[in-house]
Amino acid sequence: MDDLAPVDALHAVFVRSEMAHADIVGLDVSGAATADGVIGVFTAADLGLSASPPSMGMLNQDMRRTRLASDRVRYVGEPIAVVVATSLTAGVDAAGLVVVDYVPLPAVVSPLESLAGDVLLFPDAGTNIAFQVPPSSGDDFFDGCEVTTDLVFRNQRMAPCPLEPRAAVARWDDDGRGGQRLTQWATTQGAHGTRDTLAAATGVDPGRVRVICPDVGGGFGAKNGGYPEDVVVALLARRLARPVRWAETRTESMLGLVHGRGCDFAATIGGNRDGRVTAYRVQALQDGGAYPEVGSVLPFISRIMASGVYDIANVDYHSTSVVTNKVPVGAYRGAGRPEAAAAIERMMDAFAAEIGMDPVEVRRCNFIRPEAFPFNSPTGAQMDTGEYDRAITAVIEAADYPALRAEQSRRRATDDEPWLGLGWSTYVEIANPMANSEFGSIEVRTDGSALVLTGSSSHGQGHHTAFAQVASDITGIPFARIEVRHGDTDEVARGGGTGGSKSLQAGGSAVWEASETVVERAKEIAAEILEASPADVVLDAASGLFSVAGTPVVSTDWAAIASRFRDERGEPLRAEADFQPPGATFPFGAHLSVVEVDRDTGQVTILRHLACDDAGTMVNPLLVEGQVHGGVASGIAQALMEEFIYDSDGNPLTATFMDYGIISAAELPSFERIPQETPTPRNPLGAKGIGESGTIGATPAVQNAVVDALAHLGVRHVDMPTTPERVWRSISRHQA
Repeated sequence: MDDLAPVDALHAVFVRSEMAHADIVGLDVSGAATADGVIGVFTAADLGLSASPPSMGMLNQDMRRTRLASDRVRYVGEPIAVVVATSLTAGVDAAGLVVVDYVPLPAVVSPLESLAGDVLLFPDAGTNIAFQVPPSSGDDFFDGCEVTTDLVFRNQRMAPCPLEPRAAVARWDDDGRGGQRLTQWATTQGAHGTRDTLAAATGVDPGRVRVICPDVGGGFGAKNGGYPEDVVVALLARRLARPVRWAETRTESMLGLVHGRGCDFAATIGGNRDGRVTAYRVQALQDGGAYPEVGSVLPFISRIMASGVYDIANVDYHSTSVVTNKVPVGAYRGAGRPEAAAAIERMMDAFAAEIGMDPVEVRRCNFIRPEAFPFNSPTGAQMDTGEYDRAITAVIEAADYPALRAEQSRRRATDDEPWLGLGWSTYVEIANPMANSEFGSIEVRTDGSALVLTGSSSHGQGHHTAFAQVASDITGIPFARIEVRHGDTDEVARGGGTGGSKSLQAGGSAVWEASETVVERAKEIAAEILEASPADVVLDAASGLFSVAGTPVVSTDWAAIASRFRDERGEPLRAEADFQPPGATFPFGAHLSVVEVDRDTGQVTILRHLACDDAGTMVNPLLVEGQVHGGVASGIAQALMEEFIYDSDGNPLTATFMDYGIISAAELPSFERIPQETPTPRNPLGAKGIGESGTIGATPAVQNAVVDALAHLGVRHVDMPTTPERVWRSISRHQA
């Protein structure tokens, strides 16, 4: 943020815990406070920070957190104190002089260990359980099933790893009314939510806080909400009456940004030998990390999507979220939906293997049929549209699935070629699960160009392009003459930010509605210019010209209309909208991953990955393809290599890119994308979300492919990530 920070900005450097679980019995900042270039060293007491309960009321409210740990640390990387210096170098040097005296406590690393409750992270809470979804079935749940099969498996903990770490700059200025006003540049997915968090934490009205979100880079859900560092930077700037800046290092990002996934499953699926599934039960144990946040609630979203694309009569998904001495878990690309899809897709393959049926046929005979929509699932998903068989058929044809099965059989009969595995995933996700509204506006300038504002927030998804397209399609103003801006709470009246794949379906629809309104207002002025009734004025969206119906020769344009509107009314020609969707949308798709497994080393290589992701109407197919490519890469990475690992004492073992399994283009094939559009009636665009779909579909497809490659050996399951060592051990165990 070198180009944003004021020249007199001070540097904040955080002192972080080196222990996973310990009481703080001493904190000596004297050496740091007197170091060269240091303005001050601050603790929770210095800044008046007190313990606060989780922001979500359904979480255990006795599990309180102080933004700078004051009496106890609960994970390695937790901020304890902050050094403020005139330079970054001076701040880093001084931070190393802060001495923290710990009394170690037993670390709780395993969720099962946490559930046992022998060591409590929050003694006042009397439990390590942060959130629960109770079971809804009894012992007779699987009565009548000809076949049942069980599986215990995991969805490993991951670090979101945006290439661009977080940063913040805070400055307080005289507001001209005898008070002060905070301006904070923030790396956040939601400017207005961050504004409200900062206002509450600093004790000022939200109107006295301005948050600006420039191009903040990747977010993937993890850059949502106000982190402790954001609040502390704001408090420091006010206390010191100087701008304060902070930028995290990569290791700080790995240990400060929320992690994702981290869920263990015990599942049973039952049905008949003809392939029909009639009952499905999952018990989920969610690792919430040291402080319960949204990640501890995500099993509720997983429950809604538990049965996926399948018409299963009896579904029971119950979960328990516990705290552990690890980085808190939050929302990460898909946020609860990938976990649900991974579970049901593994269990469908397990059921197919149990009854000796091809996994494609098991899926097909259980799909929710197109004519059944709108469809209410047993767990409360109110689904809009779906063409699941059409999607899987398209992938079967594109892949030449029978030929792949024949090649698999041929390889199994040889002694030296790598084994071939074919893995399927047919998934559905809930996009904009809370049916949040979004703000959009359009202002037509007197030169005929337009300014579009959105409450959404772009992090590389191409919102500026898509929203300008929407406005251009309605108004006829050329795409190149439409400017789209976001992320400044002074400029944009309100907004929900980006998350849950809602941007186009909610934010784009708001722009659509605002554009339609501004067209109607323009017709009133055009009628004056053309000396006609507004009801007779029409807009040619191809040219952007207004004329009287039937007489297109005489026309007027946006520039003339906007100029006259301003002259008459003293304000710009503008309209705004808050689009409130009637419900969530449900993107879906079918993925086939073709992998080969080296017999001697267990190395998994992706040969092909075919994806049919249906996100409703595509406003911009190229943007959709880009989102699918990024999502598929992320999903494959989880299946093959990504995992954040701790040792038994709660020490992180994968806190840098030297240790954490970041995938590269070398490990990925050229994805084969098959377009499909099934519009939704729940917004005027007919669009569903796409930002998370590829991730949700790819992960179980790859995992299923690895298991399929080894199935002839008797291998029933391989946990993720399917690393060469894990696969090799599975091969060796079954060959022995």
